[in-house]
Amino acid sequence: MGTGIAYVLAAAGAEVYMVEPDPDQRERARSAIRARRDTQLDSDPNTGSLRLDWKPDVAALPERLDLVVEAVPERLELKREILLAAEERSPGLLGTNTSSIPIAQLAADLVAPSRLVGLHFFNPVWSMPLLEVVRSARVDADVIASAELLARELGKQAIVVADVPGFATSRLGVLLGLEAMRMVQDKVASVEDLDRAMELGYRHPIGPLRLTDLIGLDVRLDIARQLQRAHGDRFAPPQILIDKVERGELGRKTGQGFYRWDTS
Repeated sequence: MGTGIAYVLAAAGAEVYMVEPDPDQRERARSAIRARRDTQLDSDPNTGSLRLDWKPDVAALPERLDLVVEAVPERLELKREILLAAEERSPGLLGTNTSSIPIAQLAADLVAPSRLVGLHFFNPVWSMPLLEVVRSARVDADVIASAELLARELGKQAIVVADVPGFATSRLGVLLGLEAMRMVQDKVASVEDLDRAMELGYRHPIGPLRLTDLIGLDVRLDIARQLQRAHGDRFAPPQILIDKVERGELGRKTGQGFYRWDTS
C-alpha cells in the first residue's frame, strides 16, 4: 500500500519521500514503481518524471512536509509508534492508511490528536478511484477539508465516514472475503469460480480471493481479528486463512496465496 500511495502522489506532481528500512523491501518497492512507471509511459509518453526519494526511517524525513501518510501493517502499537515519530516532523496533514483500527485509538499518544485523519486508500492505489476519509469525533474540520482536497488532487472520489472499527468499506469487504474463504474451505466451489461469480454476476472488478492475495493474507487476518474483537464472531477468520498465513502463503508478495503468482 505504501508503494502505491507514494506512486500516486509522485505521479500527481508531488515531491515524495518513501520510508523503508528493509533493503529487500525497498528494492521490491522500487521495482513495482518502475514497472508501473513503464506502463504509464506506454499509454502516455508525455507523463512527467517522478520525484521520489527514499529514507531509512521516519526521523530522516524533512520537517514540515505538506503530508505524511502512515501505511504500516494493521497493528495498533506499531502504528502508534510510527505516527508519534511522524508527528514530530510537524507535517501539515498527518494521515493513517488503516483499514480497521479506530482513529481515536491511533491518536491516543499524539500531542495533537485532532490533527490525525484516516486516509484509507485501496489496492492497487493507482487504479482504484476511492479514498475513504475517516473522521474521528475530535478531528478538526480543516483536516477533513484538506483530506477531501487531497482526494480531488489525486483524481479520486472521497467518502467521509465515522470512526468505528472497520469503518464502512472494510466491514463490507472483509465479510465478503471471509465468506468466500469459508466456501473454499467447505468445497462449495473453486477459488477461480468464486471470484468469477462476483466479477460476472455482481460486476466486481476483481474477485474477493484474488483481492485478498493483492492485499496480503496476513493483512486480511490482522483486520479480521480486529473486527472480530469489535463486532463479534461474524468476523472470525476461517481456518484456511489462519493455516495459509502460518505457512507463509501471504499472497502476491510471497508468490503463493489463494493463487500462485510470478515474483520474478
